[in-house]
Amino acid sequence: MLSRHDDFPIHQTPEPLAHPSTGDRNFYDRYWMGGFSRDGDLSFAAALGVYPNRRVMDASFSVVRDGRQHSLHASRLAPADRSETRVGPVSIEVLDPLRSLRLRIDDNETGLAGDLVFRARTGPIEEPRFTRQEGGVIFMDSTRFTQFGSWAGELRVAGKRVPVAAGRVLGTRDRSWGIRPVGEREAAAPGPPPQFFWLWAPIHFDDVCTHCGLNEDEKGRVWNSGGSVAPTYGTPEEIPDGDGAERMASIAHRIEWEKGTRRARAAEIRMISEAGELRVITLEPIQRFQMLGLGYMHPEWSHGLWKGESALAGESWQLDDLDPLDPRHLHIQQLCRARMGEREGIGLLEQLVIGSHEPSGFTSLIDGAA
Repeated sequence: MLSRHDDFPIHQTPEPLAHPSTGDRNFYDRYWMGGFSRDGDLSFAAALGVYPNRRVMDASFSVVRDGRQHSLHASRLAPADRSETRVGPVSIEVLDPLRSLRLRIDDNETGLAGDLVFRARTGPIEEPRFTRQEGGVIFMDSTRFTQFGSWAGELRVAGKRVPVAAGRVLGTRDRSWGIRPVGEREAAAPGPPPQFFWLWAPIHFDDVCTHCGLNEDEKGRVWNSGGSVAPTYGTPEEIPDGDGAERMASIAHRIEWEKGTRRARAAEIRMISEAGELRVITLEPIQRFQMLGLGYMHPEWSHGLWKGESALAGESWQLDDLDPLDPRHLHIQQLCRARMGEREGIGLLEQLVIGSHEPSGFTSLIDGAA
């Protein structure tokens, strides 16, 4: 099946671009983008993914305001043309590739709407490729890049207008594609108990942005990691080709877990550059965002589920009312005050910890910190 992008010399396989290079049902191609105010009174995020071998496209948008999280979920039959990035009221438009994007949520029955533009302040940082097998079967094989920027525009939440000013609201976005578990589960023999340890920390400072992410097994052995320090630019037009980021030779972490939970009360990230320079970043969480609001681990709106040719729903909850050890609520992002030497900044600490992890003292599927 041809699409208009087939008229450009960008093919990577003998197939038209509408056809993935693999028939794996878990192939996906996805946008994620989020923003937060410098004073911590606002967080929001959006996601839009296409799963061509499942013929599904879905999107979510979620806002945390005054201790309450509001979410919108939409799903549709995937279009043949990959450039059609709209699901119900949610649309993403690439205004200038790798420099600026527009996120729109048209008025709809959920009470969430908005019109926002993301303008980059760093180049896109390519993360190490995620490759993982479980029982000889590919579990993850994907590529992702992360980019820092600022947001401008406005939101409408529960009937209230929320202005979003570029100098006040920073953000991070990523693009990823490849294979990871999505959609309805495949029929198969039972596997080992689930175990997944993931930390991701994109942090804004005035003159640089730092990025790190890592996965560990139950013994604390790292199977995927990457860290970078990227220069910032005043406008997207000033950003040169390439990311200009300094890659780190190693990264390590220390998490002080909140008692009875699997969420951080405080955190420290230690990165060593290839030149041997140590950078220590301390993080103080000030607000929480539940990734459930974007469909992650959602029982009804998980990524890639077939919901029919068109579906839309909204939901909201008080953050303090949630059980921190309910499996649906384990995947979180915490907005954090950050310090690196004399620098002060703000950013995210994403956490997903399932199953045992000896360095953290977790021994079962979802036991909390002692």
